[in-house]
Amino acid sequence: MRVKHSAWILIVDDDVQNLKVASRILDEYGVRVSCLTNGSDAIKFLMFNKPDLVLLDVHMPEMDGFDTMQAMKERPEMADIPVIFLTADEDGETETRGFRAGARDFIRKPFNADVLTLRTWHAIELDRLQENLAQEVETAYHDLMDEKRRGERLIMQLVRTMSGAIDAKDSYTNGHSNRVAEYAKMIAKRAGYDESFQEKIFMMGMLHDIGKIGVRDDILTKPGKLTEAEYKRIQEHPTIGAGILKNITEYPELANGAHWHHERYDGKGYPDGLKGEEIPAEARIIAVADAYDAMSSTRSYRANLTQAEVRRRVEEASGTQFDPRFAQIMLTLIDEDTEYNMRETD
Repeated sequence: MRVKHSAWILIVDDDVQNLKVASRILDEYGVRVSCLTNGSDAIKFLMFNKPDLVLLDVHMPEMDGFDTMQAMKERPEMADIPVIFLTADEDGETETRGFRAGARDFIRKPFNADVLTLRTWHAIELDRLQENLAQEVETAYHDLMDEKRRGERLIMQLVRTMSGAIDAKDSYTNGHSNRVAEYAKMIAKRAGYDESFQEKIFMMGMLHDIGKIGVRDDILTKPGKLTEAEYKRIQEHPTIGAGILKNITEYPELANGAHWHHERYDGKGYPDGLKGEEIPAEARIIAVADAYDAMSSTRSYRANLTQAEVRRRVEEASGTQFDPRFAQIMLTLIDEDTEYNMRETD
C-alpha cells in the first residue's frame, strides 16, 4: 500500500546497511529519505534543513544518539523536530532514558517493514496534528480577540449613548460625563495604573452619573438653592446608578464609580460613609475628576470658577474630600494646563 501523503525523514545510523534497508522500505511508501552516518553531521545538516522526522541510532561512535538529541534540543531551529530512536537493545533502561530525553518512539533493529512504516507515519501524523491544532487554536484566539474588540467597541458606543442621555437632562452639564471620564483616565495613568484599568475607569467616568436618570429634571436644573427633600433626592443618584450598573454581570466593578464617587476621604460623604481606602480607588479618582469639572464648568446657579480658585479648592480639600495622592496629581495637571484648556468649552 502506498501512503498518500509524502514526508521527509532523516536517518542517522553508523551502519550503512541499516541505512540502505530503511531507505528502501520507506521509499516504497513515498517517503523522501536523507541518510547520515554520525551525529555531528546530523546537527550540521539540521541547522539548514528541517525534515518531518529524525530516525536516530542510539549507539554510534563519538556522538551517540542521546548526545545528538541533546544537541538538537539546545538549538531552537531543530528542537521541535520529532525523533524516533533506532536500537537493537532489548533492555528497558535504554527506552526509559530515551523517552525521558524526549523521543517519540523506539524502533527495533533489524527492521520489520510494517513496524518501521507504521511507527514512522504515526509520529509524523501526530506531529502534523499537533501543529494543525496549534494553528487552529491561534486562529481561534485571534478570532476571539477580534470578536472581543468588536464587543468592546459596541459596549463603548452604548456607554457613550447612555452618558449622552444623562447629560441631555441638564443643558448646563452637557459633556460633563465625557470630561470626567477623560480626567479620570489621565489621573489613573499618572498614578501608574495599566491600560486595562485606564479603559475601565474611562467607562466608569462616562457612567458615574447614570443614576440621575432617576432624578426629576426640575430638581437637576433648579437655579436656586435646593430644599432639604430635593437635596436628599439628588443624593439618591449614586444608589440608583449602582442598581442600574450592577446588572452588567460581565463588568461587576463598573458600578463602583457610580456608587461611591460622592464618598469623601474623611468618611463624611454619601451614600455609605466610606472612609479612606475603604472607597474603591476608581471612585476616589472619579471624585476628584468630577469635582474638578463641576468647578471649571458653568452651572445653573453660577459661572465657572477661575483656574486659580479651582486649584485652591482642590488643594484645600486634599485629605478631607479627596484622596491626597489623586488630588496631588490633579493639582499637577492644573499647573501644566497653563492656558486653562481643561474645562467646558462653548
